[in-house]
Amino acid sequence: MKNRKFSELSKQVIGAAIEVHKTLGPGLLESTYQQCLAHELSINIIKFKREFPLPVTYKEISLDCGYRID
Repeated sequence: MKNRKFSELSKQVIGAAIEVHKTLGPGLLESTYQQCLAHELSINIIKFKREFPLPVTYKEISLDCGYRID
């Protein structure tokens, strides 16, 4: 059951990304695609977080190095 949910969600997210690329075409800035994908995910009621911070663990200490997951 869990795999089926993940598979369906994956299809929806990939479909949203394809829709954005199909509508905009290639060659724009990443920030443009990011905003459009966020809008597409929102209208399809898919929960997401933008540029989620990712700390780096070094010798058991968590460091905020400014990494962000898209």
